[in-house]
Amino acid sequence: MNCRFCRKELINEMVDLGFSPPSNSFLDTIGLLKSETSYPLRIMVCDECFLVQIDEFASHEDIFNGDYVYFSSYSTTWLEHCKKYSEDITSQLNLDSSSLVVEIASNDGYLLQYFKEKKIPVLGIEPTTNTAEIAINKGIETITEFFGVNCAHKLIASGRKADLLIGNNVLAHVPDINDFVRGLEILLKEDGVITMEFPHLLQLIDKNQFDTIYHEHFSYLSLLVVRRIFEYHGLTIFNVDEIATHGGSLRIYAKHKNNLSFSIQMSVENLIRKEMNFGLDNIASYKNFQIAVNKVKNDFVLFLIEQKRLNKKVSAYGAAAKGNALLNYCGVRKDLINFISDASPHKQNKFIPGMHIPVVNEDRIKEEEPDFVVILPWNIKEEISRQLSYIHSWGGQFVVA
Repeated sequence: MNCRFCRKELINEMVDLGFSPPSNSFLDTIGLLKSETSYPLRIMVCDECFLVQIDEFASHEDIFNGDYVYFSSYSTTWLEHCKKYSEDITSQLNLDSSSLVVEIASNDGYLLQYFKEKKIPVLGIEPTTNTAEIAINKGIETITEFFGVNCAHKLIASGRKADLLIGNNVLAHVPDINDFVRGLEILLKEDGVITMEFPHLLQLIDKNQFDTIYHEHFSYLSLLVVRRIFEYHGLTIFNVDEIATHGGSLRIYAKHKNNLSFSIQMSVENLIRKEMNFGLDNIASYKNFQIAVNKVKNDFVLFLIEQKRLNKKVSAYGAAAKGNALLNYCGVRKDLINFISDASPHKQNKFIPGMHIPVVNEDRIKEEEPDFVVILPWNIKEEISRQLSYIHSWGGQFVVA
């Protein structure tokens, strides 16, 4: 396989997590009786451009199908983050009723709703039809297709270009990153701004966040790499924020390279220096990740087996993609974790892919009174531990793998 950006042959492996089905491909009771397709989760590093990427992958259509179960609006922490962003960026760019805000991978309208409240025209681009329908029902114009050069050309042919072009947790999700970024350059107004948020590769390695590796994430990104890709397509990153979402993410701000309205901030070079000091431009820095991953796997499975021997009850909360990735790699089934509670009705009464642990509503925790609740979406563990604080009344404890 060749690098998705620079096309050099990939020979350097960062980690191999075996095989698993797509992490958001939940099953119903009928689905349990059918065969389930698994794909390899082997992550490679390009020694030319240092793009970290999945080796072989499921197709976009296999992952982002019409019955997609991830809806962004079910985390209050995430909604608060998005509302604050909308307020800050509206002020910074002086957005008003004459502007156009376009979001790629707009999901259920979780973000664009805040711009709509301010009477700013919005457009969502979302390939999953069931999440797009929720946004449309909120009055948010949404087109259902994958974004790239062709989509961008169709939009500008209809007279639309973006003053603000947003992509939250989508840049890592695209198999053809060149087509995607080239599409951004086409759709952006000459004086417009792009903001993109994505999990930071440095945090993934430093904090051993291997459960964020799953088939939806084709790439694992650093500013070093993203700046190079954007520059290749005529875009300049002029600012960057380090933010806490998803265990540590970056928010980049980009413009057309000929747009002189925004000067390049020191934050860009400071973060590039931080990444280089960490070793993200050195293949050797990626070599020991598998060892760290295996230690977490072994410790977690040993913990669950020990609780089973002690006749303790263990459940989990949050049927997130990262939790499904963790459980599949660890081989944890319902004999070790009885059930997973989740707030989303779109996941309840289904089974997680691969390990087939049932997903139920929160009432099951109150009925069963488990000794331990494993918080699978650890990036919002504070929100969940507040929500489920009642488990302490029977001596229950929270666990993070």
